[in-house]
Amino acid sequence: MNRVSLLLIGILWFQVYVVFGQRKDILLNKNWKFRFSHQVDKNSSRRVDLPHTWNTEDALSGKTDYKRGIGNYEKSLYIEPEWEGKRLFLRFEGANSVANVFVNHRHVGEHRGGYGAFIFEITDFVKYGEQNPVLVRVNNGEQLDVMPLVGDFNFYGGIYRNVHLLVTEKVCVSPLDYASSGVYLEQQVVNEKEAEVLARIHLSNKGEAQEIGLRVVVKDNHRVISQEEKNIYLNQGEDSQESIALHISHPHLWNGREDPFMYDVEVEVIRGGRVTDRVVQPLGLRYYRTDPAEGFFLNGKHLALRGVCRHQDRAGVGNALSREHHEEDVALLLEMGANAVRLAHYPHATEVYDLMDKYGIVVWAEIPFVGPGGYADKGFVDLPSFRYNGKEQLKELIRQHYNHPSVCFWGLFNELKEYGDNPVEYVKELNELAHAEDPTRPTTSASNQGGALNLITDHIAWNRYDGWYGGTPANLGKWLDRTHQSNPELKIGISEYGAGASIYHQQDTLVQTNPGSWWHPENWQTWYHMENWKVIAARPYIWGTFVWNMFDFGAAHRTEGERPGINDKGLVTFDRKVRKDAFYFYKANWNKKEPMLYLAEKRNRHRLHPLQHFIAFTTAREAELFVNGKSCGKHKTDSYATVEWKDIPLKTGENHIKVVATDKRPLKDEVIVYLE
Repeated sequence: MNRVSLLLIGILWFQVYVVFGQRKDILLNKNWKFRFSHQVDKNSSRRVDLPHTWNTEDALSGKTDYKRGIGNYEKSLYIEPEWEGKRLFLRFEGANSVANVFVNHRHVGEHRGGYGAFIFEITDFVKYGEQNPVLVRVNNGEQLDVMPLVGDFNFYGGIYRNVHLLVTEKVCVSPLDYASSGVYLEQQVVNEKEAEVLARIHLSNKGEAQEIGLRVVVKDNHRVISQEEKNIYLNQGEDSQESIALHISHPHLWNGREDPFMYDVEVEVIRGGRVTDRVVQPLGLRYYRTDPAEGFFLNGKHLALRGVCRHQDRAGVGNALSREHHEEDVALLLEMGANAVRLAHYPHATEVYDLMDKYGIVVWAEIPFVGPGGYADKGFVDLPSFRYNGKEQLKELIRQHYNHPSVCFWGLFNELKEYGDNPVEYVKELNELAHAEDPTRPTTSASNQGGALNLITDHIAWNRYDGWYGGTPANLGKWLDRTHQSNPELKIGISEYGAGASIYHQQDTLVQTNPGSWWHPENWQTWYHMENWKVIAARPYIWGTFVWNMFDFGAAHRTEGERPGINDKGLVTFDRKVRKDAFYFYKANWNKKEPMLYLAEKRNRHRLHPLQHFIAFTTAREAELFVNGKSCGKHKTDSYATVEWKDIPLKTGENHIKVVATDKRPLKDEVIVYLE
């Protein structure tokens, strides 16, 4: 390459560098050294890459006393000499659950909470032109002053999300406000004719007193929709919050899965005619409300929120998920036709919220204020330090995810109890704090009992397992109607409903099992969801429903189902390889855009009874069943996308079962079963 080419590349690089500002975001995931705190031998560490957890084997094997203690992560960080005079920050997307950060053997800061991002400025701790040792001590041990105290899920230890080095100029859009973007886009007025948005921007100056320009640009791709600019004088060492009002005429609205349109908002710091910092945030304009009698409305139109709950772990990696894992999970949600998700029971990775924005999935986001469910201990201890920590985690959740249009509800608790230390007054404080932090979004909670806790948040939802932990699905309908009639002002949702199932547990009679046993037949889960969904779909006053759970997940204390250590209520297996029959029931009901036909109970290959009951889920209007080439009749699809054939005789030995239908194209599903 000649000198002219190099010069041209240098000029182009300089132009790009100037146009896009001086901020650098460098991923620091590679080449860390890890050891447990009790491993004091200098040679005991091993190389790991982030994301990482030390509980991929013990917790997921059902070992109830899996390692909960301190793990040390060390890395050598080279600081470029040309960065002198700039500002440097270490940003962690998540480390469970207490993290202490050291640079050059000096303590930089501590973060308490395992699910929110956190950041420390390290400008005054580094040496330029040298390698700088970084140590992060992460503790996932039980703490009485850090949420959550209990939970029906694993508390994996480690730096299980990405770590970034940010490099900025002396004046920057501050990343120090609870590790947020430093930009808050408050949607004050939104309708089809206009949108009024107040951009609140946190600025930080660690340099001399100076005047800067602050510019906010709303873009649709590269087309400028709205632009405002102001000059600001910042004193030396001053932090400032600035506000700029934006107006958009005839806005293109973010409309859920139908049309998840978003603008880009560019916030630029300008000095001497040059952009010195830039932050880009999404802006999905939408308005919504919930009616206690008619449910949820998005942009003036009723939208039945058909949702699932999701935990953030999977087989083999625990909670140390990559973007590819998140993308696979969201693809399965989209395939099934879900339009809402409850991100249980804690803040999830930023990539997840980004994907929900992109694909138009309405989000219930929540803090890890979790009660014991059916287990021992409590989720609330009336300690000043616990109260403080919960409020800090709520601020993190709201400020870090404020600009995501998909987030429509802030969740404040799950399955708390009122006996002993009573959390009612504290939940009231959290509710007030949530509204102070974000006056544009309602609060909600997930309850499993009666009492004053259910009357605090703007919405309320219940965890119900009618037909699994006793009772029948019919009990759900009776309970819902009774609750709605006695409390007509309540905005009622179903935050959890589900049943366990193993794809290896098959039976050709429908027999209810003991939930705590090692036998979780798949056909009972299928029947459970079919019957519960009939109850739910018939009641429009339910503002949202969320299946528990989209995926099987790790819970080391579980001794039931196919194997210990797994909660198998998922519609998809822990490894994401197998969609259970109930998945296809929801897909046929919720995803009408994709023609489908699915023959249930195909995994039940060995039948015991000569007369069999066959079920298919389909988007077609009717389907025909063939057994060994002979038609067993065409049947109309019912209003729940189900076709059934009863008392179908099989011959001893091999039987070829086939179902066919037509919905825009020919559809077929088949299986070989054996009558013993």
